[in-house]
Amino acid sequence: MGDDLTRLTASALADKLAAGEVSSVEATSAHLDRIAEIDGGVHAFLHIAGDAALKRASEVDQLRADGHDVGPLGGVPIAIKDVLCTYDMPSTAASRILEGWIPPYDATVVARLRSANLIPLGKTNMDEFAMGSSTEYSAYGPTRNPWDLDRIPGGSGGGSAAAVASFEAPFALGSDTGGSIRQPAAVTGTVGVKPTYGGVSRYGAIALASSLDQVGPVSRTVLDAALLHDIIGGHDPRDSTSLDQLWPSFADAARAGAENLALSGVRIGVVKELGGAGFQAGVTQRFTETLRLLEQAGAEIVEVSAPHFEYAIAAYYLILPAEASSNLARFDSVRFGLRVTPEGGGTVEQVMAATREAGFGPEVKRRIILGTYALSAGYYDAYYGSAQKVRTLIQRDFDAAFEQVDLLLSPSAPTTAFKFGEKTADPLSMYLNDITTIPANLAGVPGMGLPIGLAPEDGLPVGLQIMAPAREDARLYRFGATLEALLEDAWGHPLLDLLPTVPHSYEPKPVGRVPAHLAPQPGAGTEPDGGAL
Repeated sequence: MGDDLTRLTASALADKLAAGEVSSVEATSAHLDRIAEIDGGVHAFLHIAGDAALKRASEVDQLRADGHDVGPLGGVPIAIKDVLCTYDMPSTAASRILEGWIPPYDATVVARLRSANLIPLGKTNMDEFAMGSSTEYSAYGPTRNPWDLDRIPGGSGGGSAAAVASFEAPFALGSDTGGSIRQPAAVTGTVGVKPTYGGVSRYGAIALASSLDQVGPVSRTVLDAALLHDIIGGHDPRDSTSLDQLWPSFADAARAGAENLALSGVRIGVVKELGGAGFQAGVTQRFTETLRLLEQAGAEIVEVSAPHFEYAIAAYYLILPAEASSNLARFDSVRFGLRVTPEGGGTVEQVMAATREAGFGPEVKRRIILGTYALSAGYYDAYYGSAQKVRTLIQRDFDAAFEQVDLLLSPSAPTTAFKFGEKTADPLSMYLNDITTIPANLAGVPGMGLPIGLAPEDGLPVGLQIMAPAREDARLYRFGATLEALLEDAWGHPLLDLLPTVPHSYEPKPVGRVPAHLAPQPGAGTEPDGGAL
């Protein structure tokens, strides 16, 4: 039964739980067994909450047996990206500077999961402090793509995407600052959604860039993402950027889209600047085929120009490092986390410098330096200020585009999953993986990534990105569910049915020089400290 339970979507599993056909303990045990079986090869998880998950599953089973309403997803297991605070599990953001740190509180989205009686399975791997596009920049070793263990699962949320793709969890929570949900979804054949900025609370999410970060769902179907979004979304007074409005049911929107596959009257814009040179041939081929499928369903496809999108990467990599350098200043060895004392002692400043040198990896250091420079006296207006002006122009491009069309489409990533080590020596090449996803974060509009097939040249998943106007997340879910149904009708099965068997263990092949922060680290001279984030 275990294999069957792990293959179920979250909504299908919830139906079986509600009907009494299976217990939450059985469902949770099946997923924990799956993790034990294959995560040695995939390494999607940094922490597995086995005993706690089974205990909570038993409690939910008892609540249900006693006649209590446990909610539409009560008893369904879920994985949580390690950027989100959990009072009963380590929350490290995949950084050595927070190794072993357990917060005294839950992130709002985690608290909402618990209130809805979902079962946390554990915390998933990621690029350190969500800085990366490959999950190679984790201090605890990379996550591997279940489609090909020699390839990256995307980033920064590669752990959540890989866990869902490899059937270790029905769905997961991720965070998206410049594509960290949608790009991993593209290369693993999963669904990922970045909600409208402010639509989901950021309270308790370890901050990278506060004006860009957004928590969202990772799943195998559009409906599952919508069901999870319904739980985690909504106003939170503890988040000053949270939108104070009522949201429609995203699950209802997804169901409506799956039931009505006619797209007559829907105008879809293809962004001219998010394609062409630099995009893998197989990605472009699958994207073009999907456009034809949408036309056959009645949609009108038009080309839309967003002329300032070409400057999005440059603006983003000034805004993000600037905000990151400010946010990461809190990791000072004094209040919480790692503390490294130089031999013979030292001043507070020397301890802080030694701690940050030992605790942060090279990509985090690179972005802190970039951001500190961009914010420095004499350069603020030239760099950070100019980047914010470009951001405004990108927002205006979106406004103009949505006056012409209902939705915007592009590939979710320019290529399929690349091999480990291919881009770590060239930061700009790595940054360009987010060329299609970054504009939505700069503008605050919602975006969804979903699989549209396998690239003919390498047999790896290709993703499509859908973008809607701000606060129109329901439109995203309705259209996404329609497209998903059209694709599965054409294929005859979900894409993940083609996933190869994942080996139980894996001996990684050499990929060249190991980045310093992935090499074994000395433990001497370090000590954990407590405190609140």
